[in-house]
Amino acid sequence: MTDTASLPLRVLFCCGVTQNFFDLPREKIGAVWQAYGAMLKGVESMEGVKVLGIMDDDKLVVGQSGGAPWTFYIMADVGDFDTAAAVCNLYRTTPVGEYNLWRYGKIEARIGRALKVPEPT
Repeated sequence: MTDTASLPLRVLFCCGVTQNFFDLPREKIGAVWQAYGAMLKGVESMEGVKVLGIMDDDKLVVGQSGGAPWTFYIMADVGDFDTAAAVCNLYRTTPVGEYNLWRYGKIEARIGRALKVPEPT
C-alpha cells in the first residue's frame, strides 16, 4: 500500500483574464503578455513545483473569464500547500508597469492528489 501522505499535491491552477486587460489600449497589451510570461517562468522554476502541462483555452473562450471556463490552466505536482499558495501569490507580485498582474488576471487553485487506480486483488 502506498503512503499517500508522502505523495505530492496535484494542483490545477485555473487562470483567467479580467476585464481590465480588455480595457487596455492595444499598445499596452504587450506589457501584460510579458508579465504573464514572467509569471509562468516563475512557476516553472519554483522549487517544489513540477509543471505537468499548461493548457490555453483562448480559442474557445473569448473575453473576460468570470469563472469556469477559465482562460488557461496549469497542472502541476506541488510539494505542499504553502508552495501552491506561493504560485498564486505570483499574481500579486509580478509587475506590469505601475501595477501587478492581479490587476489584469486572476488565479484559483484546485488541490487534490494524483489518481492512482489500485491493482486488482
